[in-house]
Amino acid sequence: MIKITTPCRLHITLIDMNGEIGRVDGGAGLTLSSPNIKVTAEEADGIRIAGLQGFADRMKKAAETLLPEGKGIRIEVKELIPAHVGFGSGTQSSLAAAAAVNELYGLGKSVRELAFTVKRGGTSGIGVTAFEKGGFIVDGGHRFKDKGAFMPSAASRVPPGPVLFREDFPDWDIVIAVPDEKGMHDQEEIDVFKKFCPLPIEEVREVAHMVLMKMMPAVIEGDIESFGAAVNHVQTIGFNKRESMIWPDFVKNIASFMRSRSYGAGVSSFGPVVYAFVDNREEGRQLQSEVQKMLDESVGGVTMMTRAKNSGAQISKT
Repeated sequence: MIKITTPCRLHITLIDMNGEIGRVDGGAGLTLSSPNIKVTAEEADGIRIAGLQGFADRMKKAAETLLPEGKGIRIEVKELIPAHVGFGSGTQSSLAAAAAVNELYGLGKSVRELAFTVKRGGTSGIGVTAFEKGGFIVDGGHRFKDKGAFMPSAASRVPPGPVLFREDFPDWDIVIAVPDEKGMHDQEEIDVFKKFCPLPIEEVREVAHMVLMKMMPAVIEGDIESFGAAVNHVQTIGFNKRESMIWPDFVKNIASFMRSRSYGAGVSSFGPVVYAFVDNREEGRQLQSEVQKMLDESVGGVTMMTRAKNSGAQISKT
């Protein structure tokens, strides 16, 4: 039997949605210790997804893509990451199923090979690298001539971009708000990319400057003040700025409040997950409690406090 526990990720920013110098996408993100997808897998006749069913179709499709002819698999889903909220659940669920087949039948494929096979990581490589290695990640996007258009990962058919930087993230507490709503996905995502891209080159340069000269050094030096300031800054420019134009009011209100009570806060991917970085556990618990009240009084949802995960998915065979 195979046991797999995936992490999830926060997507902090896309870098280049202009393409003038020949590359697009690129991004910065962070692997979280929780929530997780947990599955077990064993050989079976045909393909069966048992247990929690949130990603059954996606997992079945991923398994089908990799299974050797005449072989089958039974995957039991023990825990799930919420879908379409900004945690990268699509990538983690597909890779969990693909990795299960890979381990069960000794296919010997790398995580990046699995990701390309199941068509994940075509815009952001953060989720793929989170599954593979964890930590804080910056990826280098894609050659525009290979990709050909500004598209979200689910609609892109190119391999994950190269990892430019991967570093263990400091042991800071991260307060997470998970509203009881879904973010944009599928055709809605595609439409947003089409509407806003290409972005002005000046904003791309500003995002790149923030990531390279503030965010990355802050991770290495354990400087939460500079890291938070960089997170706050990239919310106001580039693709994040365009996403903020279409956030519902409850997301704007929660993000603004969390920013005022932490070193930095942002919305992951298309949201509605909002995250904030704190270095005082008691203050973090207080922020978590106050944000929970905001959720209870608006759309509902849950809050949590977690930390980064500096390793990838846990895969074991018994």
